[in-house]
Amino acid sequence: MQNTNTTLKISARDNLLVALSDLAPSQQITTDREPITLCEKIPAKHKFAATNLAVGDLAFMYGVLVGEAIKPIMAGERISTENLVHRSEDFKLTEEKSDWTPPSTKIWENKTFLGYERADGNVGTANYWLVVPMVFCENGNIEILKNSMTKALGFDKRSQYESFAQDLASAYQRNDSPQSVTLGNEELNRPSPIFPNVDGIKFITHGLGCGETRDVSHELCGLLAGYACNPNVAGITVLSLGCQHAQVSIMEEEISKRCADFDKPFLVFEQQKYPSEREMLERAIRQTFEKLAEVNLQERVAMPLSKLRLGMECGASDGFSGISANPCIGHVADLTVALGGQVILSEFPELCGVEQEIVNRCKTREIGSRFIEIMRNYEERVKEAGSGFHMNPSPGNVKDGLITDAIKSAGAARKGGTSPIIDVLDYPGWVNKNGLSLLCTAGNDVESTTAMAGAGANLILFSTGLGTPTGNPVCPVIKISSNTKTANSFKEYIDFDTGSIIDGSESVESLGEKLLNEVIAYASGKKKTKAVLQGRDDFLPWKRGMSL
Repeated sequence: MQNTNTTLKISARDNLLVALSDLAPSQQITTDREPITLCEKIPAKHKFAATNLAVGDLAFMYGVLVGEAIKPIMAGERISTENLVHRSEDFKLTEEKSDWTPPSTKIWENKTFLGYERADGNVGTANYWLVVPMVFCENGNIEILKNSMTKALGFDKRSQYESFAQDLASAYQRNDSPQSVTLGNEELNRPSPIFPNVDGIKFITHGLGCGETRDVSHELCGLLAGYACNPNVAGITVLSLGCQHAQVSIMEEEISKRCADFDKPFLVFEQQKYPSEREMLERAIRQTFEKLAEVNLQERVAMPLSKLRLGMECGASDGFSGISANPCIGHVADLTVALGGQVILSEFPELCGVEQEIVNRCKTREIGSRFIEIMRNYEERVKEAGSGFHMNPSPGNVKDGLITDAIKSAGAARKGGTSPIIDVLDYPGWVNKNGLSLLCTAGNDVESTTAMAGAGANLILFSTGLGTPTGNPVCPVIKISSNTKTANSFKEYIDFDTGSIIDGSESVESLGEKLLNEVIAYASGKKKTKAVLQGRDDFLPWKRGMSL
């Protein structure tokens, strides 16, 4: 990696360079070959050609093929969607295996975090009660339970915006000047005065369970089973209509596949078996309160770092994400694996272009073959829907320098670190092996984080370049910015800033070690993520084939 403080060449094979700051037209850039005079202004995060590229010439970044020139591109000219299109290398099963030298973990070996030990041996970083519907027909009743129970339990935190709106309404009612009303700061996420050892009661809704294909309904049951088994969940209340495709019995079968020793409170209320909705909801509230009192007796205990199960995510990525935030997260992934923990890498559309590297990292041929099969099947289904992995980058990605999917993917894959891949799971899979597992999900942020929590993640590390508020109902999401500007402008949601990697004041490794210390604090409940404090409980099951 060659860093001149103004530009970056990531791999010796690369013929694209990254602007680390805004570069002026005619500015001369020092390279490992000949100096380059810029043809135009190159905004920070964007890439420019290190050599002249003719039509049909291939572009490389991160050491992999990322595009093909469709117009002549001069050395020092910025690449864009007008002169470069997505290209990626083919991949196949080979005998080649990547060597891996684990990072030193000496300073971490005796460290612990404070978590909730479950009967199946997994450990929660939080202690939530979950209320879910088997089918969208019960969403209304979920809302009734939420409105009835949240405030009564002391989990109803009035946000600063709610208070602001109420104060404005009062001002108008009194004919006072609304300009005198200001937005204040409300205390967020106070512990419940009734059940202080319960981190919250989470109510989720969705639009599935009946009407779609049976496969989609079955996948929903598997996802909900994963949430019931998630170590951050202490117990669950389930509302079912009764006649839908997504039956409770299927969910129970899926729970047994994931957790043979499942012993959490599991309360089921099937509306069509009750003489009235009133009676069902009364029993649901009463029995949930009873079980919450039992869950409140649970306490955090010291657990080894090998009990961490980290989901790795990126969203609203920018041209710096693959240089700062994602490698930093990747170093945490490698440290966690070296300590005997579990890491989940998802978002298969964002592995496009680095498939051969992934195959070479698979521990066995069988694992590599499974990855190839799932990856190719997914892309075929996307093509059948009239799309393709090459259409994955969003307008925001492109505007901030991620011109092709291969450029985006090569940077996104770095959040999985460099360790061997010990398992490949299809959606909605459940992670049960120590090491790095791949989970097939969409690249959509919320679908992916929803799936990783359903796979058992007890924390999610989420990199962002442009800023995003995404959270999860049961799995704390640690938001990591790729640059300091976003860390400041999106401070309501950013927990950790990796901008010091861009300015050269810190290395990926040193900042990764600091991030792991933060992970331990969040896992122990000593700190709460901004997404948790802001009440972001985003939940979106993946309707496979419908999104990237």
